[in-house]
Amino acid sequence: MSGTDVSSDTTPFFSDDNEGEGPTCNGVGSPQPEEEESASGVSDKRAKLTVAVLCYINLLNYMDRFTVAGVLPDIELFFSIGDGTSGLLQTVFICSYMFLAPLFGYLGDRYNRKLIMCVGIFFWSVVTLASSFIGKDHFWALLLTRGLVGVGEASYSTIAPTIIADLFIKEKRTNMLSIFYFAIPVGRWDNIHTGAVYTTTISAKNGETFYVTPGLGLLAVILLLFVVQEPKRGAIEAHPEHTLHRTSWLADIKALCRNPSFVLSTFGFTTVAFVTGSLALWAPAFLFRAGVFTGEKQPCLKAPCDNSDSLIFGIITVVTGILGVASGVQASKKLRIKTPRADPLVCAAGLLLAAPFLYLSIVFAQASTAATYVFIFLGETFLSMNWAIVADILLYVVIPTRRSTAEAFQIVLSHLLGDAISPYLIGVVSDSIKKSDSYMWEFRSLQMSLLLCSFVAVGGGAFFLATAIFIEKDRHLAENYVPSGERSH
Repeated sequence: MSGTDVSSDTTPFFSDDNEGEGPTCNGVGSPQPEEEESASGVSDKRAKLTVAVLCYINLLNYMDRFTVAGVLPDIELFFSIGDGTSGLLQTVFICSYMFLAPLFGYLGDRYNRKLIMCVGIFFWSVVTLASSFIGKDHFWALLLTRGLVGVGEASYSTIAPTIIADLFIKEKRTNMLSIFYFAIPVGRWDNIHTGAVYTTTISAKNGETFYVTPGLGLLAVILLLFVVQEPKRGAIEAHPEHTLHRTSWLADIKALCRNPSFVLSTFGFTTVAFVTGSLALWAPAFLFRAGVFTGEKQPCLKAPCDNSDSLIFGIITVVTGILGVASGVQASKKLRIKTPRADPLVCAAGLLLAAPFLYLSIVFAQASTAATYVFIFLGETFLSMNWAIVADILLYVVIPTRRSTAEAFQIVLSHLLGDAISPYLIGVVSDSIKKSDSYMWEFRSLQMSLLLCSFVAVGGGAFFLATAIFIEKDRHLAENYVPSGERSH
């Protein structure tokens, strides 16, 4: 059997006609003389188009994930709920996403990744459309649809980075991952437009926007089917002979747990998820309450509420996200010349620098709005430095046949202890601290609960410093992996 025949262990239903083959033209296996294929079986032009499509879907992913934060005051007013209950919207979504990730990670390591993503994103589009028709007396239905949306995101997030890993290597892979993760801050631009789904639920003025997000999702399915080509798993690596060797899911999990660089970087990323999850949901509401407390804004007594803070915070998030991802990748490239431990060290520096600025942004909220936005800008820039780097670490310390499972494992742990609990935890702490329903205590209680984020960020920096101790050894083991005799079924 050829060392590059990777489709032999997939079932016929999930097999890709183009997987493991050269480029085709009108269904005929004729070579394209003008384009040279890489070992992945995908031409350079098609590989870049594939990344473009994956970036577009990642953008939709984060647009949907953060859409609630942009209109949180309206949601609380419309459904007559408090901070703890509204925090459940993000928690329910993240829990669904988190628990489904292992299933899609298992499937992604064994079957056709493109078709799995198509099914998941189509389902996500249908559920998103359904969520647009929920009335004010059915908050439970909004929670249910937010949970079901996790199906689409789990099917995509566990698989997309592994496709990029099978298309590019080394610095080119890092560059493509940085482009891919630009979607995180840019997707939050949805907060600026106050959400495609929930704005229509709160205010029926723009009924036509019922169909915006689901329509974009269906376009993503079409692009996946006709543009994306499934690459050969691991064939582009320096040692592709292990791509045929797939172990059982339990063996994969055991191997990942014995990989200290993977485990420690996952815990470090968990703290990032905790902080970003808290800020994504609560920062706009906190800034609004600060304005009411200082007398700069009027309280929200009737929808729609003043969402100017969401606009400003959204702009800051987009700009800082792009700056953070780009500067993190560039800093890592320059530091790699001096040390092979550059990646975890840059991640650690980003979190340790973000912590004091986030703390100052929360403390200064009642004293100076301008200072608050400056500190948020600096804190979010440093916080965003690690997105692409953490993904790159996972891909080079884990062998190709375990990468989707590793992505799923990282998603489960980072969300279980990160942004699955942080929005709800911040809301509950805020409610417990609040001594009365005055505007002063609404602001103070949320302010004190958000201070927790700074201390969590410091802990994340410590995890990445620990990762730096093991990174060289674990990368060497992954690059020189020798399969044992165990095979999966």
